[in-house]
Amino acid sequence: MLRAAKAVEDAGVPAVTIVSSGFMAQARAIRKAIGAPDLQIAEYPGVIPLDSPAQFEEKVRTVLLRSALENLRTEVVETKTAAEPFPEDIVFRGNFDEVQEFFHTREWSDGAAIVPPTSERVEAFLRWTDYDRNKVLGVLAPEYREASVLSVAVNGVMAGCRPEYMPVLIAAVEAICDPHFRIEDAGSTPGWEPMIVVSGAVVDQLGFNTEVGSMRVGRRANTSIGRFLRLYFRNVAGLRPGGTDKGSIGLGFNVAMAENEKAVVELGWPSHREDRGYTREDSVVTVRSVLAISPPVYSAGTDPKDLAWPIVNNLAGTTWGWFITGLYFNQWHPLILMSPSVAGGFARAGWSKNDIRKFLFDNARIDAGTLERYSEAVFGNRIVISELAKHAKFDPLFTGSSDLARRVPMLLNEASTDIVVGGDPARNQSKIYLNNQEQGAPVSRKVALPVGWNERIAAAGQR
Repeated sequence: MLRAAKAVEDAGVPAVTIVSSGFMAQARAIRKAIGAPDLQIAEYPGVIPLDSPAQFEEKVRTVLLRSALENLRTEVVETKTAAEPFPEDIVFRGNFDEVQEFFHTREWSDGAAIVPPTSERVEAFLRWTDYDRNKVLGVLAPEYREASVLSVAVNGVMAGCRPEYMPVLIAAVEAICDPHFRIEDAGSTPGWEPMIVVSGAVVDQLGFNTEVGSMRVGRRANTSIGRFLRLYFRNVAGLRPGGTDKGSIGLGFNVAMAENEKAVVELGWPSHREDRGYTREDSVVTVRSVLAISPPVYSAGTDPKDLAWPIVNNLAGTTWGWFITGLYFNQWHPLILMSPSVAGGFARAGWSKNDIRKFLFDNARIDAGTLERYSEAVFGNRIVISELAKHAKFDPLFTGSSDLARRVPMLLNEASTDIVVGGDPARNQSKIYLNNQEQGAPVSRKVALPVGWNERIAAAGQR
């Protein structure tokens, strides 16, 4: 709404943005970030969805209208902040503990100790890409800072990455710079986290864990590359909790996922990167939002339907009413991390990834009334599915009736679900990762490897 108010003000019409109490800090931070610190904000006191109609009317009449009128007559005076350092400035000199305190007080760290980004360490990272250090990969909201190759190197050092991870880090940043990713919404209240999925030869070359405990911290590639992206959200995009980041509770999840290439080849299935439109020879990074993670999903038996039903039930249980947001924005892309043993059970029974996807679409169901009732809590007004579906290319199952008891799919279509093979090959477990509709929709980028990569990475592995 602040961006809309700025457009109105730019057109010469005075505007006031109405913001509830819990969003005031975020609103002040965003108006400064979009270069409009004089935008007027009127505060609604409280949490609108939890107020009764009578309370809402009383607050609007006695508080909100008065605040809006006063704000139109009042000039906003913003406190000036110190200018940012230039990209290659040395911002601090001190010992390790002093560096930690300096970065922490300026909110340049994630709360854990960072590796000091000395010039020598940053240069080591820059030697692992053929991109110019000053190349700008994009501009990231909400603070509209340039995402440069140099800033990738700096944050890679801070996150504890190895220099040879640099091509993967660059690909991840290229992905979040894509407008389809919608990083400007990454500070929304659901509190989703970005997740990197890596597929291709670089998985083994860089030592990613694809088996037991693959989504736990512990392996340097998975852990530090996952941490890097959250640091980059914070330090370059400017997403900081309590200000531009309004994630109400948050997920607390930042480990990169990697595909088990050997298992995929043995299955005869296409890799995740091929599903995303790339070739088997490519190495590809995909970045997506993760809003929720299912419990461990155990499959058993030799009938593929028996293997699939636990996945169906856990997909439905984890998703529940939140699917209304996928319908509303016409974006929904769950991801299943499936152990090689479960994937092997499907493959031996003759099922492909597409067979699994079709079974999920045909059987994951929820009653329309639940979705419509939940929409009131999520959006503040009721979303009627049959009306919504008239304006999008939804399956006829969504539009064929207005009966609230009817069962509708919990996926947009048969192709909605991504499947990555990974995890403990000795266990019959999968996990489901839900994205946040159009916010953080999956975006993929090919990893641009520097000249002489194979020789250099082989030498690096001998250190």
